[in-house]
Amino acid sequence: MGVLTQYLLQREDIDLKLVELDGESVDYLLTHFPGMQGRLYQADYLRLDIHKLFPGPYRVIGNFPYNISSQIFFKILDDKDRIPEVVCMIQKEVAERIAEQPGSKTYGILSVLLQAWYDIEYLFTVGSGAFAPPPKVQSAVIRLRRNGRTELGCDEKLFKTVVKTAFNQRRKTLRNALKPLLPDDFDASDPVFDLRAERLGVEDFVALTRLITQ
Repeated sequence: MGVLTQYLLQREDIDLKLVELDGESVDYLLTHFPGMQGRLYQADYLRLDIHKLFPGPYRVIGNFPYNISSQIFFKILDDKDRIPEVVCMIQKEVAERIAEQPGSKTYGILSVLLQAWYDIEYLFTVGSGAFAPPPKVQSAVIRLRRNGRTELGCDEKLFKTVVKTAFNQRRKTLRNALKPLLPDDFDASDPVFDLRAERLGVEDFVALTRLITQ
């Protein structure tokens, strides 16, 4: 209903494009905020060719639909070299997971993949009382700022596969969790294979990916 967008519309220093899938919401927004004319696109962000809207770098801001927030982050990662900053409200548990450090049970796939390319700031919590009607979950606002990394130093596609495979069986040691990725004659005697995925930081996963490709 334009709770966030009404303030962005007041900014004359930005080239604002808006994406909304729901038709009723689009009608409401265009009726109540005439300034959205020509800026508002009725589309599914996950399927949208954002390059048609922004041929160069762009920032992403929004209250992400909680049920697809992870998919949105994966799309952001696919375009990470053109997205210097993301500010968003998501479910509190997801925000904590993204900002978490190794060693925690909430640390996971998104934590590693996003922290590889972005510096994460957990800005503040938004209580359920800020919504009408109040949801059963709490929310949080986080900021992602692109770090200085230009390349991982390993096969990026394999890196993603290693991270996802390791966390999909996070209770197992890496020796067992990564078995489907390892050649039959692979020597998994390195001590890192005795650990579980949640113990490894970004650089550890980079080193592990290089180790597998040797």
